Order: sequence, then C-alpha cells, then structure tokens
Amino acid sequence: MTEGAVRILKGDRILTLGRADCPPEEEDPADFIIYLDDIVHWDAPHEEVEIDIDEVQAIVQAIERAFDEHGLRVDFE
Repeated sequence: MTEGAVRILKGDRILTLGRADCPPEEEDPADFIIYLDDIVHWDAPHEEVEIDIDEVQAIVQAIERAFDEHGLRVDFE
C-alpha cells in the first residue's frame, strides 16, 4: 500500500490498483477509493489472465483488512 496505489500479490501474480479521487462534496471522504471495474486482469506478464469473481472477493477482503490495520478507510465503487 502506498499513497497512490495498492499492490496485491497472489503467488507469482501482481495486481496494482491506482487511487481514484474522492468527490470534493464528500463530507467524510475515504482515504482511498478503488473502482471494482479495475479488478479485471493481473499485471504483466499475466495480463491475459482474468481475475474471477471469487478472486475479486478475496482481493476486496484483503484490501479492507490492510486498511483497517492502518486505521484507514477504503471505499469500493
């Protein structure tokens, strides 16, 4: 986890998710917003491998746990 991206490691595969900007009108904005539509394919050299729905759920849960451990809030859109 960095200020601008989250990196997920699963075996020899990596998924890098960039941070989306919070809408300026948000009263209590999340520290990080991730678009679920961005969780589709692994990073190169595995970009041809689709991420299935079970993996998406596991990725979302892992991200939520990591943010909770750091006292941060993540929203998924």
